Amino acid sequence: MEDSEQIQILQHLIQINSVNGNEAAVADYIKRLFADHGISSTITPYAEGRSNIVAEIGNHKTVQVLALAGHLDTVATGDLADWKFDPFSAHIEGNRLYGRGSADMKSGLAGMIITFLNLTDHQDKLNGRLRFIGTVGEENGAMGSRDLTKQGIADDISAMVLGEPTGGNIVYAHNGSLNYHVYSQGVGAHSSMPEKGVNAITNLIKYVTAEATEFDDAPVSPELGPLVHSVTVFEGGEQVNSIPAKAELQGNIRPIPEFDNEAVIKRLNETVDRLNEEPDVHLTLHVDYSFKPIISGKDSHLVQLTKQIADAEFGSPVNLQVIHGATDASEYTKSKNVFPVIVYGSGQWYDAHALNESVDLDQFRHVQQVYEQLAQKFLG
Repeated sequence: MEDSEQIQILQHLIQINSVNGNEAAVADYIKRLFADHGISSTITPYAEGRSNIVAEIGNHKTVQVLALAGHLDTVATGDLADWKFDPFSAHIEGNRLYGRGSADMKSGLAGMIITFLNLTDHQDKLNGRLRFIGTVGEENGAMGSRDLTKQGIADDISAMVLGEPTGGNIVYAHNGSLNYHVYSQGVGAHSSMPEKGVNAITNLIKYVTAEATEFDDAPVSPELGPLVHSVTVFEGGEQVNSIPAKAELQGNIRPIPEFDNEAVIKRLNETVDRLNEEPDVHLTLHVDYSFKPIISGKDSHLVQLTKQIADAEFGSPVNLQVIHGATDASEYTKSKNVFPVIVYGSGQWYDAHALNESVDLDQFRHVQQVYEQLAQKFLG
């Protein structure tokens, strides 16, 4: 495939606005591309305007399956006036392509799609199956990967590559992510008579104070470092002269294997239960979603083979890294099937979700070649 065609695929993906929705348009575009090259694919609707897509090539009689996976959605753009270029124009300046999703993670998707097209066009014989998985909603709950995992998509996978932005380096481990709400129920009253009410904000602040030290005894992971926790949203009250009857907050925690999601949820419940023993305190915890931490051995065949290929492709050693974000891998690895996972893609991690998000096109080309060579050698 000509270089101009490859860049055009990336541009087309970015020009489709799939901000937390509209993934069906991306899935339809990918399906048409695959069909043009004789590759069949399956689109699974999730909701109106939202669809997952799965395709597979190779020797269907074998049990070896390498999955190339990514999400079709992006985060919001923010104020369009703050962007140097229209975030959906896929503008190229110098050797960089600008646009929402250019790093996170439509450059990864494009590289994986191009790999499928090239291997098919060249009639490369794979002694295994190469599976493409594109999902909805990773940026807001990972419902696409969750549904596909329940349907068995990961039950026969031998290894998986997620195309999130890593700057061409190999991420072999990442934290989990757990989002939660705490609701505080009080009693409204006139602010001139606070004794007649129960201040929901005051009681919720008790939780914030407790949370600040509640995980001080958590161990430190030798791979991922300390558990990270924050209260990130706080809402309460309706008007200045009324005692607030309701308040709520949201928090985010990045679990580690040594203090995992189950331990985190247990600790949160213990904190809320302890505070509810105080007079007039009525707090309720709700866990919104829970991604578990992921670690693949640095000496695993997948990690070492990818590094060997990437070192040669980039002409210098790439790094083995950890990140503290979370990915769809946390859903796929809920399958009873155990398999190694790496995160590997073009674009820098710090560019994800950023204003004027962009990707270096040379890096995009190199990463695509790593995908292609990895498929050939892993399934060779």
